Amino acid sequence: MIEVVNLTFHYSQPEAPVFENFSWQAAKGESWAIIGPSGCGKTTFLYLLAGLRQPTRGQVLVGGQRVYRPRPETGLILQDYGLLPWATLRQNVALGLRIRRFYGPDGKHVPRDYRVSNADHLVDKWMRRLGIAELADKYPGQVSGGQRQRTAIARTLVLEPDVLLMDEPFSSLDALTRENLQNVVAELYQETGIAVVIVTHSIEEAVFMGRRILVLHPPPNKKPHTVSNPDALTQGFRSSSAYLAVCEQLRQMMGLAI
Repeated sequence: MIEVVNLTFHYSQPEAPVFENFSWQAAKGESWAIIGPSGCGKTTFLYLLAGLRQPTRGQVLVGGQRVYRPRPETGLILQDYGLLPWATLRQNVALGLRIRRFYGPDGKHVPRDYRVSNADHLVDKWMRRLGIAELADKYPGQVSGGQRQRTAIARTLVLEPDVLLMDEPFSSLDALTRENLQNVVAELYQETGIAVVIVTHSIEEAVFMGRRILVLHPPPNKKPHTVSNPDALTQGFRSSSAYLAVCEQLRQMMGLAI
């Protein structure tokens, strides 16, 4: 589904590259968490997958097609929500659908096979599913951070992406809200089966969210260091011995063990 082939990325020459001849792949429907210390290239890697940055050398492919620009089938959820403050929550959720109606199925901004018979139904569906239907007429400044993030998730899922990329989407939330939204994403993953890639600083979040975990190190990253974690995103996993074991394995890999 997602393939990174011999990727090299520099922010500027002659600085050392963030990635050098780096190859990695994610199968269709897999969930990946990406973790590592600050400055290791986590967000850069996500932006390369999204087509927001381009490799210095090598290539990124999704579904066998090289990514030269953001693809309309990829959903991206950011840490700062990215909501329009002057629009209601409902208008924010519907924003992508309005943009798609403007461009039409051109294959560049909108998938060529895109057809929506009832956009209002899709907006209602995802706002109900994410528990924000009763807030539809409120503005982002009138609701909590967790409700704003639910709105950002609904805005992305209403477009029915085949890849969902998330850049530390819960880091600014309190612990209870963060865990609740992690559970929501876990349920949505089980329902939709889309490929999920989440960047996080939290070992605990990485272990809960990623059935495969990519550990990055200070640049240059030359080869992937991965951890298999097949029980992630399942009910009761947080309280299991397997969860604690993978957390400890990550601490060892990141040099954080006491």
